[in-house]
Amino acid sequence: MNVAITRLFVLFVVLFGLLVAFTSRWTVFEADSLRENTANRRQLLEDQQIPRGIITARDGKKLAVNDRIGRDESVRYVREYPDGPLFGHAVGYSFVTQDQAGLEKFYNDQLIGEQNEFASLIDAIVGADQEGENLRTTLDPAGQRSAFQALAGRKGAIVVMEPATGRVPVMASVPKYDPNRIPEDFAKLNRETDSPLLNRVTQAGYPPGSTMKVVTAVAAIDSGEFEKTSVLNGKSPQTFSGTPLNNFGNSQFGPIDLTEALTNSVNTVWGRVGERVGKETMYEYMDRFGFNADPPMDYPRSQMRPSGVYNPRTGNLLDEDDPIDVARVAIGQERLNVTPLQMAMVASAVANDGVLMEPRLVERITRPDGRLAERIKPTRDERVMKSSTSRDVTEMMTRVVDEGSGTAAALEGIKVAGKTGTAERGDSNQAWFIAFAPVAKPKYAIAVTIERTQGTGGEEAAPLAKQVLTTLLGRGGG
Repeated sequence: MNVAITRLFVLFVVLFGLLVAFTSRWTVFEADSLRENTANRRQLLEDQQIPRGIITARDGKKLAVNDRIGRDESVRYVREYPDGPLFGHAVGYSFVTQDQAGLEKFYNDQLIGEQNEFASLIDAIVGADQEGENLRTTLDPAGQRSAFQALAGRKGAIVVMEPATGRVPVMASVPKYDPNRIPEDFAKLNRETDSPLLNRVTQAGYPPGSTMKVVTAVAAIDSGEFEKTSVLNGKSPQTFSGTPLNNFGNSQFGPIDLTEALTNSVNTVWGRVGERVGKETMYEYMDRFGFNADPPMDYPRSQMRPSGVYNPRTGNLLDEDDPIDVARVAIGQERLNVTPLQMAMVASAVANDGVLMEPRLVERITRPDGRLAERIKPTRDERVMKSSTSRDVTEMMTRVVDEGSGTAAALEGIKVAGKTGTAERGDSNQAWFIAFAPVAKPKYAIAVTIERTQGTGGEEAAPLAKQVLTTLLGRGGG
């Protein structure tokens, strides 16, 4: 009799456990995924009854506000974006019919006041209305306008980081879109071949061209394999992995050191450097810079992609164990695809004494009554290189702007360190320029890229960097 009762008790416990597990699946263990499911509109409908927190630029300018509609029990709050497309990709949108994007999505819990479950429970008990917390972003309106003016409607992207803090004052992607028009135009925007909803700063993968030589220079010097004065032969062509590699315009160089090779962007020298450094070391330094992983930024993972060498058939990232032409990876070719954000992180790490900071779009969260809820402190991501390597590569990049392919980015009275890139894409080029300034005490690192252009990075992208840096440094000093 006792045995039968024991078995019945065990069965009851097992069944009760299964009941708890299944009922807890949606309410506890998979609550976040349920909330983020685009097919689930219930949460968005509930959120619409809460006044969302205000999103502002760094100077306090309002970027996202609420329009109150209805009265009493039927009141609801609909988002409005005063600057329209100026901050569309960074701030994103939040609408019942089209879900959320950008900062609106990443910080949704804070914006609806649900990040503190205990405080929310107390509010419910005492009958207090739930209100969202406010975000102060790192975005700079003048810098943002300057970036769009520089791009002048050309497809591409510009992103700026503060090397010492990781703050992102500029995130410009063209084509842009007006988040106010999302409820009416979402389907149309999704069909457009130019992909205006795509944030080219974080989601678009491009061949980096010769900007990748900065990563190669860091790997070569920091690993001890080379010095900035190491001499190699710059003749063209040279054969790597059984295939001839030419310098740009088939320019011929004799024995030159690495500094001159970066100044003149000599492919054959940097291909040889990459070959000698090897895949394992190249991948080690790529990983340190943030390649092969989503950027550690406060932005939705669904709107970011890793940079690295991709298999075009599967869409998967390749690693050092796969058959890869490391010489061509070293010069930004092969199947290498990078985002502008990644290349801004490269420039930022060199500028910041070799330390990479996590990129950040929000610096402060405040409660509805104005009290500080959280200050987002600068966070170190990785020491990528030794200080001595940072100084060497900075000197090399400064020569690029002073007398090499990046002279169009030179600023009067302010030293700039940079690197151009020109990646061939069929019958057009992907033009690049990465840089930081002032060299003595870097305040800003920048990455600029332009799609499907006929010019080079030095001709097309470098002047845009100059324009944006002039705006930022003109107010911040230099």
